[in-house]
Amino acid sequence: MARSIVTLTTDFGSSDHYAGAVKGVILNINPEAEIVDITHEIRAYDVIEGALAIAQVYRYFPPRTVHLVVVDPGVGGTRRPILVSADRYSFVAPDNGVLSLIFAKEENVSVRHITSSHYFLEPVSQTFHGRDIFAPVAGWLSRYVETDKFGDAIEDYVRLQMPQPKRLNDRLIKGMVLRTDRFGSLLTNLTPQDVPELFGENPPAFKIVIGKAEITRLATNFEQGTQGEVFALLGSSGYIEIAANKASAAAALGVGKGAEVGVVLS
Repeated sequence: MARSIVTLTTDFGSSDHYAGAVKGVILNINPEAEIVDITHEIRAYDVIEGALAIAQVYRYFPPRTVHLVVVDPGVGGTRRPILVSADRYSFVAPDNGVLSLIFAKEENVSVRHITSSHYFLEPVSQTFHGRDIFAPVAGWLSRYVETDKFGDAIEDYVRLQMPQPKRLNDRLIKGMVLRTDRFGSLLTNLTPQDVPELFGENPPAFKIVIGKAEITRLATNFEQGTQGEVFALLGSSGYIEIAANKASAAAALGVGKGAEVGVVLS
């Protein structure tokens, strides 16, 4: 059997046994699987942060990779477990919107409600579907079990409306901070398509208002800022970030996720 890859994106953290249990289930089904931790440090219950994390990384893996995403505040409730098949990848996750950006990025997807319980661990815990439902399904997928074996196709899967920037007039665009990374950089929901003026040949003067600060510098990398200086740049994720050279922009500005960001063009 060809070596297969299963990635894990969860809010389990690293201090408990949860991630280890999921890995054990997968390896018990497919000892040849290669398990890659994308992150287990998604903020607890934060479905949008989970959606951002998997959307920024999944395309860098080889074809036929199985992406397991477990950010599941509704575990044991009415939300469904789903299997999503795209052109090159499969995704196993709760039907709570955590795959919303996958649906937005991928043109051809099929979504199945996972109901074939003979693939599950028994008994199924009502508080740990990551171990008892999602992990075994990912394990069997990594052994190339056909997707139609797991359940019927559905169309009414959950798609969250991600926060969108608003252009209020020719000079003012409003956005928000989506997350803060471990370096203290603030990832906004603003892209070059939202503020094309800043990325043209002759960009106008501008200020980015966030918290009590006004930022007037758009750098192309971290080193362009002086140490501790807070500035804007286009991050590797494709979003405008508020960052600092060798310092935390979040700490310097006293803001975090959900903070309003205003771009004012001169």
